[in-house]
Amino acid sequence: MPHPQLRVTNQDREQVVEHVKAAYAEGRLDKHEMDERLHLAMTARTHADLVPIMNDLYGTRPAYVPRPPAYRPPAYRAAVPDGGDRVGAAASHLFALLGLFIIGPLLMMVTAGRTSPYIRKHAVESLNFHLTVLGATVLLPFTVVGVVLLPVIWVVGLVLCIVGGVSALAATEFRYPLTIRLIK
Repeated sequence: MPHPQLRVTNQDREQVVEHVKAAYAEGRLDKHEMDERLHLAMTARTHADLVPIMNDLYGTRPAYVPRPPAYRPPAYRAAVPDGGDRVGAAASHLFALLGLFIIGPLLMMVTAGRTSPYIRKHAVESLNFHLTVLGATVLLPFTVVGVVLLPVIWVVGLVLCIVGGVSALAATEFRYPLTIRLIK
């Protein structure tokens, strides 16, 4: 039990309010008593102010147990994808090696991506990267520097596709650098 002079948190007050409401629902308190106790609970400043509200309902030990402030990991944890999901996600990256730059990831997204969020996430990332490279391929030839940079961009793009495929097989996060993410 915390020190009686320790200030209460909103969560402590809410726990007491829930117990008072439960006691009212069970018929242990009438409406006037419930209203009075709710007012006392909501205006309590210290744990000593909350103890009298709960004593005759639960004895000398208060029914609420304040939670210490601590780190809680997020409630949602993504499951480790199975082998089929990893292969499908890797395929969405590696279709570029077959010359299916945009069609491959798009097909993976609309087929296997419907049932697997893991495949969809990788297919969307790959599709956004290939759309960015396509945009660079169309726009850069208008400059002299762009003509020189195009082969470099294509080679780096193929290497990044391989890295993305290996990352998908290893079930790790991968994001392409310098990518305009048009598709969510």
